[in-house]
Amino acid sequence: MQILVATVLIFFAVSSHAVPLSTRSRWIIDESTGDRVKLVCANWEGHVSMLPEGLSKSPLDDISRHISLLGFNCIRLTWAVYMYTRHAHVTVAQHLQDLNLTDALAGIQRHNPQLASLTLVDAQKAVIESVASHGVMVLLDCQVSKPMWCCNDNDGNGFWGDAYFDPHEWLRALSTVAKRYKDMHMVMAMSLRNELRGPRQNETLWYHWVEEGAKTIHRANPNVLVLVSGLNYDLDFRFLKTKPLKLGIGKKMVYEAHQYAFSDGQDGLWLNKSVNWMCKNMIEDVEDRVGFLFRGRHPAPLFITEFGGDQMGDNTADNYFLTCYISWLAENDLDWALWALQGSYYLRGGKHDPEETFGLFNSSWGPLRNPQFHTKLQLIQRTLIDPRSKVKNYLILYHPQSGYCAKVAENEVRATDCWDASQWSYEGEGTPIRLKGSDLCLTATGDGLPVALTRECLTGQSAWELAPNSQFQLASRDDYGNDLCLEFNPYYSKRILTSKCIVPEEDDPQNPQGQWFKLIQSNIH
Repeated sequence: MQILVATVLIFFAVSSHAVPLSTRSRWIIDESTGDRVKLVCANWEGHVSMLPEGLSKSPLDDISRHISLLGFNCIRLTWAVYMYTRHAHVTVAQHLQDLNLTDALAGIQRHNPQLASLTLVDAQKAVIESVASHGVMVLLDCQVSKPMWCCNDNDGNGFWGDAYFDPHEWLRALSTVAKRYKDMHMVMAMSLRNELRGPRQNETLWYHWVEEGAKTIHRANPNVLVLVSGLNYDLDFRFLKTKPLKLGIGKKMVYEAHQYAFSDGQDGLWLNKSVNWMCKNMIEDVEDRVGFLFRGRHPAPLFITEFGGDQMGDNTADNYFLTCYISWLAENDLDWALWALQGSYYLRGGKHDPEETFGLFNSSWGPLRNPQFHTKLQLIQRTLIDPRSKVKNYLILYHPQSGYCAKVAENEVRATDCWDASQWSYEGEGTPIRLKGSDLCLTATGDGLPVALTRECLTGQSAWELAPNSQFQLASRDDYGNDLCLEFNPYYSKRILTSKCIVPEEDDPQNPQGQWFKLIQSNIH
């Protein structure tokens, strides 16, 4: 595998954690110490061909090492029920030959010859052992029963009782997988089922089979976390507001949810509505459907196990969505798993070796597809809130479009990597944004000019509030009464400017995301 761009790797390192994991309130914790463990994961598809992707393109150990170097401490490895119930004794070579994937088999024999004679289930175990040796934990995700690309309402894989979704075969597979990895503690979690959906879905069956599945996993392997997905493609848990879920598996239950630009068919709205309006409405909807799970009197962990977008950079809806959604992940310091790691597939939709434009790796599984995209993840890869920290909360001034954070250097305010961001305080609308540990605050100097630091913190130019109809644009007022918003464009300068606020009406597709800044809480040294 080609060496990844050095600047992408330099700030990322995986912290090792003892496993098994457990839960406390809304947090996932190291069971032995009680310390928080933030899960920062990448999805690695392994259910379509029942073999983790990319093994025909690169040595397994190289892939595992680069997952770790990219700052991920876990993978969400997908699998199919039939792999364990109907194909458990089929070898990799036999399976690829049956699918007429001769090129993929030749690639595996070249890059990973030790895998060709293994059974599909043993090849999966070899992948898990490899990533575990690099300090990367594993969530085993039951994606489908019959191996196929997921998902649509009528694919027969969506809900208990569908054509390919026999509940008892599913339970048998969950038990088999849980027992198989009982003594491999780096397998830290198992999901019940990915993206429940389709015309058969209903709450009564959901409660019944979720309880059956969770108890089946827990009996077979009490070490793993059990991930519970909601209804409607893992978008909706609102029914729990009136009837909470009680599983009796101790502190091992975690909820999972998904979100994309296209969720609920909303990708067109990202193009035709104001991005400010669209982001506000999407986040309100997400909070209503899933956000309540980690808030309130009885909070539980919420793990966003799928989100992502086209990394080629030219999908406007995905670009708008990701800037908005990553801000929400940062604001709430949630556990997450990006879709996806893989740059290609052995087989998808009848095509051999198709490219995955949502994938971090390119189609050769060498360099990153888009290093700038990976930069956008740098703040949410950090643990921002430690529930046991004695450090007083401070704020990070975050620019979600670029992934950079504000840092004071040589008396200038620059946008740079978030690993050494400056710390700020802010008391709310109409107050200064102060640099912690000093008597300085931010002040606007004029339209198109760099924001500055001043000791004159009671002037209008040093009072900051959200621009009208915006959740993100921090504005002050100049001497002429104009609203000036913080703005950053990485292609022009590292310095943060102030410019006239762009606040589009609901149906105005103007993009103000260059002016989006978010004050993110943290209490980490």
